[in-house]
Amino acid sequence: MAIDALPPSTPAHMKALQVTAFNQGYKLVTVPVPTVGPFDLLVKVAVASYCHTDKYVVAGIFGTKLPVTASHEGSGTVAAVGNQVTGFRLGDRVMCGIPIHPCGKCADCLGPDEFRHYCLHAEGHVGLHVDGCFAEYVLVDARFSTKLPDLVGLTAAAPLACAGRTIWRGVKMAALEPGQWLLIVGSGGGLGHIGVQFAKAMGYNVIGVDARDEGLEMTRRVGADLVLDARDGQDAVVAAVQKATAGEGARATIMLSDAPGAVALGATATRTHGTLIQIAAPDGVVPFKEMGFRDIRVRSSLQCSPKEARDMVRFMAELERRGANPVRVETTAFAGLESIEKLMALVTRGTLMGKAVIVVDQAQIDEEKRKLNVKI
Repeated sequence: MAIDALPPSTPAHMKALQVTAFNQGYKLVTVPVPTVGPFDLLVKVAVASYCHTDKYVVAGIFGTKLPVTASHEGSGTVAAVGNQVTGFRLGDRVMCGIPIHPCGKCADCLGPDEFRHYCLHAEGHVGLHVDGCFAEYVLVDARFSTKLPDLVGLTAAAPLACAGRTIWRGVKMAALEPGQWLLIVGSGGGLGHIGVQFAKAMGYNVIGVDARDEGLEMTRRVGADLVLDARDGQDAVVAAVQKATAGEGARATIMLSDAPGAVALGATATRTHGTLIQIAAPDGVVPFKEMGFRDIRVRSSLQCSPKEARDMVRFMAELERRGANPVRVETTAFAGLESIEKLMALVTRGTLMGKAVIVVDQAQIDEEKRKLNVKI
């Protein structure tokens, strides 16, 4: 359902939080509102979320051309539609797509839907290489954006744009049957707490491992069957996993922690011939002994395809409709782009539970609550 939170006309300029120099944080600036191309949506941003990856943009790891507007996790309402766009109209609530302008010619673009977001020849990714969602408006590619069901709200949709898409695909890649054991290392973070809920809703038994008090509390809150403290050491954690799984280990493990030794812990706690799904990007030694001698199969996940994203939000809406294990995205919200320093202070303290978001346009949140009675 569309909502009526758009201004009568789009302004020529807008506020945005930009990276203007590496390792210098964010600067609030005024910039022109972008103009849509054939496959684009101009989205009036409601909520933008901070992601772990954003620190790599600030540090210059991606070699981003500056200045660039930050944040690749956003949601809002459609303010303008490109002339080649189908499936979207003005006022639609959307979860912003991240890849922008793929080549349309490579094997990934022409192959299965689940590979389309891997195009290496795309212009880039919103908030990483081109301007992102920490702004009043953002330009996104309609082909990778997701129209929201009525029961999924804009506040949840912003973190779902990357964290949700990525962990959804990770849980699906585990390819388990109900009652089988999934281990999530880093279970109490932004991706982890969503992943535990997805997995439980699919009928899996879930073991969560985290190394922060806040993360352990969150893992318990979202319903993991067994919660383990990584600070107890690898041997203790692996022993507890084996005890819970009749000595076999987890059938699949999702790695969300880039802490030293995390990959070794995950591989050791995974059963022989099991699957290790690497999502975090750690430095360090690959545990070849565990992987080679016990045939641990390693896969990875980055965001998800357009169809997988639609499946994710429909799955969440259906759970909400039935009242059966609804997925809740834990957020700490800050009002306005001017609040970025408060958000970063929380992130830096290391005590964040869930995701930190900026509410850019409260009117859109109020409108969807009034019209749609959104709970997620």
